[in-house]
Amino acid sequence: MHQIPTLLPTHFSEYELIDSGNFEKLERFGKYCTIRPEPQAIWNKQLPENEWKSRADVKFESLSSSSGKWNFLKKMPENWQIHYSHNSLKLCFNLALTKFKHVGIFPEQSVNWDFIFQQTKKIKHQVEQPKVLNLFAYTGGASLAANAAGAETYQVDSIKQVVSWASRNMESSQQKDIRWVVEDAVKFVKRERKRGRKYNGIILDPPAYGHGANGEKWKLEDQLNEMIFDTLSLLDEQHNFYILNTYSLGFSSLIIENIIKDNLQKTKLNTVQPEYGELYIPSSTQQKLPLGVYCRF
Repeated sequence: MHQIPTLLPTHFSEYELIDSGNFEKLERFGKYCTIRPEPQAIWNKQLPENEWKSRADVKFESLSSSSGKWNFLKKMPENWQIHYSHNSLKLCFNLALTKFKHVGIFPEQSVNWDFIFQQTKKIKHQVEQPKVLNLFAYTGGASLAANAAGAETYQVDSIKQVVSWASRNMESSQQKDIRWVVEDAVKFVKRERKRGRKYNGIILDPPAYGHGANGEKWKLEDQLNEMIFDTLSLLDEQHNFYILNTYSLGFSSLIIENIIKDNLQKTKLNTVQPEYGELYIPSSTQQKLPLGVYCRF
């Protein structure tokens, strides 16, 4: 049976998906509300257009398939902070209005931050300092969760500016000592396999398309199968956790299930019991916005 984790608003009081529809979403990040494109929101908005405009501080306008601009509806800063707090996990994120429509955080991943924090804490009872590897790590939410739980944390991303952003989040969260690696994730993983390195936790959050530090091309459906085998090969066989997220239109959790099962059979991890499903955020207007599929164990 597929389990579907959901973002509970009580876990992330500074974030809210207010409404979505007509290929847009209205969100609150701390004090400020944004309107951004959302290709999966093919249904109708529940709130009237005038309420969207009255609540929003800024709206993103696409100028091409890969970039655009922000139109300010009210006065607000281009950079601000929000906080995430659940149980003893406390994180701080620096947000910004980028030309790619992103603001520096994927709130649906908070269910995985909690999972990472809890699993790392459990492993610490058997391993003095667990090693956790976060690949395609963006601004580092998963890295912060692992680091907060006491892991020796490695963050790999090919974009230097994103790694610098993650470093600011580490400092704002009053953490230190995350190991930053600016490199193509595929090359890094293959080199670690040759070295015989092992990690207790691996987080894999690849884009549908991407480029490495030296122009290496990444295409999810072409390279994911090999990447999963390589990362499973890096996983400690006794004390471990693993998370895979994919956000690609039309990518089914059944595809992920087939790839994971096949690759687990090729490793010494064939006794683990993964869970698979969709990540989504419920809106305040009672919609469920799908935001990718996942596997974790």
